[in-house]
Amino acid sequence: MKFSIGGSLKLAFRPWVEGLENIPAEGPAILASNHLSFSDSFFLPAVLDRKVTFIAKAEYFTSPGVKGKLTAAFFKGVGQLPVDRSGARGAGEAAIKSGIDVIERGELFGIYPEGTRSPDGRLYRGKPGGLARVALATGAPVIPVAMIDTEKIQPPGKVVPKLMRPGIRIGKPLDFSRYHGMDGDRFILRSVTDEVMYEIMKLSGQEYVDIYATAAKRQIADAEKAAARSEKAEKAEKADAAESTAKADPAAADSDK
Repeated sequence: MKFSIGGSLKLAFRPWVEGLENIPAEGPAILASNHLSFSDSFFLPAVLDRKVTFIAKAEYFTSPGVKGKLTAAFFKGVGQLPVDRSGARGAGEAAIKSGIDVIERGELFGIYPEGTRSPDGRLYRGKPGGLARVALATGAPVIPVAMIDTEKIQPPGKVVPKLMRPGIRIGKPLDFSRYHGMDGDRFILRSVTDEVMYEIMKLSGQEYVDIYATAAKRQIADAEKAAARSEKAEKAEKADAAESTAKADPAAADSDK
């Protein structure tokens, strides 16, 4: 996949990279990145010599039919791990276990602390579960990563990408060994996550919003629904007004026509 998809991506999009020297040549590390586009999980591994393992929802690996098998083969090929989101704790515990397994093998584990893609290009509050718990449970360094302009290449819902140069900034590793054994303290988990998000913000230059991206998506969806209802009500009001005018003065209505 690195030679086929990775090589094609680099040839077609020519991504620029800063801070590549911060990726260790060997040994485990956690790559914590902002998340602007579906293509983030392809551009970052494409510019690295080492394999990066991300997590993906299990549905990508279990869909039926020929298309499902091809999709599963593709995601396995690009280093994605299936995570079953069912159960009491859902994806959280599964993601943490998957991350720890990757780190214990001495590999690179990629994670998006925001938990989902940014709905508007801004940087949102990091979720304290996966990132911080994997870091504190394993002692692996956390390397902040900023994806630049990938949302312009492939916005949500767009299948065909736009040809332009994305950027990747890789920060210096962060050491959280001072919190060893404190992964059960929610205040420590919050502190670790916020420190990582601050570094990502500095690298990306994004505006930071202190709410979760999932909540922002709900707010945007609610606003769009409210706008659609308002537009529908306005059209209905205009139609009623026109009908009332026609009934009151048929001659005027005919003149308007």
